[in-house]
Amino acid sequence: MSLLGNIIWLIFGGMLAALVYIVGGAIICTTIVGIPFGIQCIKLGIAMLAPFGKELHRSPQASDTLYVIMNLIWFILFGWQIALLHLVLALALALTLIGLPFAKQHLKLIPLALFPFGQDLV
Repeated sequence: MSLLGNIIWLIFGGMLAALVYIVGGAIICTTIVGIPFGIQCIKLGIAMLAPFGKELHRSPQASDTLYVIMNLIWFILFGWQIALLHLVLALALALTLIGLPFAKQHLKLIPLALFPFGQDLV
C-alpha cells in the first residue's frame, strides 16, 4: 500500500515539491554558513519523495546544544513557513476522502519541517 501511495504522491505534486526543496537546498549551500541548512533542506526534499511507510525518528544527539541552536535558527528563518505550508496543504487535502492519506503525510512532515536537525524519516 505504501508503494502505491508513494507513486500517487509523486505524480500529484510530491516530485515537484521534492525538486523545489532540493534546488533550494543547493542554493542555500552556496554559502559556507548555509551548508548545514542546505543539507537539511535537501533532507526534506528526499523525505518528500516517498513519505508513505516512513516514521519520524529522533537522533540520540538531538538534545545537544548545537542542534538546539541550529533548530532555533532554522525555525526563525525557514521552518515556520514550511510547516505552515504543510498544514495548509493537509487541511486542503483533508476536505476529500481520497485526500486523507495524503493529508496525514503532510502532517507527518510538519515536525521535520519545524526542527530538522537531529530528526530523520526512516
